[in-house]
Amino acid sequence: MAQYKFSKLLIANRGEIACRVIEGARKKGYRTVAVFSEADAHARHVSLADEAVLIGPAPVGQSYLSIEKIIDAARRTGADAIHPGYGFLSENEDFAAACEKAGIVFVGPSPKAIEAMGNKAAAKRLMIEAGVPCVPGYQGKEQDDDIFIKEAKRIGYPVMVKAAAGGGGRGMRLVHDAKDLKNALASARSEATNAFGSPELILEKAVVGPRHVEIQVMADRHGNVVHLGERDCSVQRRHQKVLEEAPCPVADEKLRDAMGMAAVRAAQSINYVGAGTVEFLLDKSGEFYFLEMNTRLQVEHPVTECVTGVDLVALQLDVAAGLELPLTQADVKLAGHAIEARLYAEDPTNHFLPQTGPVLVWHPASGDGVRIDHGVVEGNPVSPFYDPMLAKVIAYGASREEARRRLIHALSETSLLGVTTNKGFLIEMLAHPGFADGSATTAFIGDNFPDEKLHAAHQVELARALAAALLIDVAADQGPGGFKGWWSTGTALAPVKLAQGENVHLLAVKQQGALYTIGDRTIEIVSRTDSFTRFLADGREGAARFAIDGANVHVDFEGRVYSFEDQTYAPAASKEAGSDGIVRAPMSGRIVSVSVKAGDTVEKGQLLAVLEAMKMEHQLTAVVAGKIETVSVAAGAQVEPRQVLVTLAKAEA
Repeated sequence: MAQYKFSKLLIANRGEIACRVIEGARKKGYRTVAVFSEADAHARHVSLADEAVLIGPAPVGQSYLSIEKIIDAARRTGADAIHPGYGFLSENEDFAAACEKAGIVFVGPSPKAIEAMGNKAAAKRLMIEAGVPCVPGYQGKEQDDDIFIKEAKRIGYPVMVKAAAGGGGRGMRLVHDAKDLKNALASARSEATNAFGSPELILEKAVVGPRHVEIQVMADRHGNVVHLGERDCSVQRRHQKVLEEAPCPVADEKLRDAMGMAAVRAAQSINYVGAGTVEFLLDKSGEFYFLEMNTRLQVEHPVTECVTGVDLVALQLDVAAGLELPLTQADVKLAGHAIEARLYAEDPTNHFLPQTGPVLVWHPASGDGVRIDHGVVEGNPVSPFYDPMLAKVIAYGASREEARRRLIHALSETSLLGVTTNKGFLIEMLAHPGFADGSATTAFIGDNFPDEKLHAAHQVELARALAAALLIDVAADQGPGGFKGWWSTGTALAPVKLAQGENVHLLAVKQQGALYTIGDRTIEIVSRTDSFTRFLADGREGAARFAIDGANVHVDFEGRVYSFEDQTYAPAASKEAGSDGIVRAPMSGRIVSVSVKAGDTVEKGQLLAVLEAMKMEHQLTAVVAGKIETVSVAAGAQVEPRQVLVTLAKAEA
């Protein structure tokens, strides 16, 4: 048998997974090499590795997706193995083949196995041959719209349009009515081409209200394959997983064995080696259907590690080195329960729009049964060039309820300020009765968290008062010494105008030392550091983390982050962004397409351009009806936040 021993591992990835692999490799005694783009020069994975190599500018095509640059980095550092993490080149058969050609051990399956499962259409045909249950659909090579229209009618609506080459929810559209199919096909093709370089699509019968359940498999170079139980990944938005847990709340030993053996057959059918995940839809009757196989480590692998006691990264490295699996199927035992929450830089109250900006405060939780995988560095910016997931917060307990409680507490104790995240939304989902009782399906978020609920206020009045008190308290400390709370005319009212989105509030704040009166509420600052305060309000003592960045103040308490803009000395702003006829970029990104030109007449809500940022497409529409005056960008242009893209003259009423 060929020799697969290696001593230095290059991690062809970034963020939390690069950090996870570096830490795992170090425990096994391997030296590590990080690669990084110009945007990641000060990233956590760079400082964790023994060596680091700059591989190019921020855009992924010039850095993390450049096979040539990564192989060159391995040669220059003497790295004799490469771990791809997930995303980027992890499921690229050309990359695995390039590693083989260069004499570098690829920590993953063979190029042939990656290719077999990399295309959903081909993989589905292969699974049907292997006797693995599959969702009825169309996975043919003919891609004309007329073929899809005919096949959708045969399958029956609703149908799911999917990118054949993709994953992560991109290039995926749910279609309920035949009249919407053509638009869905065009949109999915565009997103699939931009995300995966292939416009190929497949159709599947939409299974209504299923669970998304996946099986972790591990295979060695000696033909041994085992599964390590299942994970339930049903809580999703835009087909992107948000909460994951192991084991599945409704899986019994019979179902686990049936799904597990189907996953093992899938792996055996392509001579699989390494860690892989076979994903299924589980319907209400207990029937399950093959979705796809991910030929890599999954984002949610920590929950499997918690309940099995198996270090999947260590096992990956051992298998890649040619060792046999140290366990048989009979050795795999599940104990306890684990739940993982993905912390994203996104705004749930604004259609989950990805967010960018500086990380002003980062305080990860700790404690019994708590694990946090992250790549966050306080002071570093969140870049628009990469996926918006910042960290994974994982909790383990003897029971599902204990794991759920611990995760809510861990999220409450984890603070990331400066960039809007989905932390409060995660806590709300975990506390919802439909998740607490284990009944959540893929419809959970849509059914229970409509837009109006995501906009609901919580302790916003108290947060606003606390923010005003902190602004004055911090400003007083930064002024001449000895004048805190002193006014030339004695105790006086200080006006503070705080904006939260479109809502602006004028507060009159009376200060007496560390005591602040705002309306009928009194807040006393008991103690304060640069980013943490204890305070008395409403008859009880509380604690909060906070950050002040110019005119912006962020307050994190009771598990939720509140952000305000200090407009005390700012001029009045337009009530509705874009109502002045100027359409600006909401964030940094690349213009995918422009749908209008100067002179065009548009209606309110009409598509003007599509912006790609953080691996997602965002449609920019006209806020008002009018006539296009200027178009300042073209397809392919890189834009910055607030950059003017289109101007239009509003139509007369």
